[in-house]
Amino acid sequence: MSQQFPAPGQPQPGVGYPPPQQPQKSSAGKIVGFSCLGIVGLIVLLAVVGAVLGGGSGDKTAKESSPPAAATSASAPAPADAPGAKPSSAAPEKKAAVEVAAKKTQFKKSVIAQDDGYTSVSVTITNNSSDPIDVNPLYFAITDTNGTKHTAELGADENQIATVELAPGENVTGAITGKGSFTAKTVTYTDGLIGKAVRADLS
Repeated sequence: MSQQFPAPGQPQPGVGYPPPQQPQKSSAGKIVGFSCLGIVGLIVLLAVVGAVLGGGSGDKTAKESSPPAAATSASAPAPADAPGAKPSSAAPEKKAAVEVAAKKTQFKKSVIAQDDGYTSVSVTITNNSSDPIDVNPLYFAITDTNGTKHTAELGADENQIATVELAPGENVTGAITGKGSFTAKTVTYTDGLIGKAVRADLS
């Protein structure tokens, strides 16, 4: 008895056809999937970049609207005046407690003056202090251009400065007279004869 073999392509006895192979997915589907994913990623990336740029410009606007730190901080101290430079005029000069001004004037002979051999100076004294001060012709002395000091002669000039008490802010003007003919240079006032002396040059 001869053994028969099945024809090629025919299933062997007891063995069925091999399972059919699964069809391969088309590469077109993969491309479409990756394309959608790329578009979504691009949109997310643009949103992130937009948020960063928008936040940066907002910060910049906030920074521009707020004053710079240097403007809000205390100003730097002014540099010290250079040697020989004039002091700054920001602070007004403090006035002296007693201010004396003197100028030349004509001697006007009074009834008790013996002759015309006198020299007079017109003096204005101002009380800038907070306390009253006393004014008396005897509190003044005149120094001439030679450096000689002349004491006041009482009653020689009819315009002699009065004996008064000056309240704060008050002033008085009158003549101080020295014996002899000379050129006056300065006048010195001493409060109470032994107080602080204030000197003024003739203008």
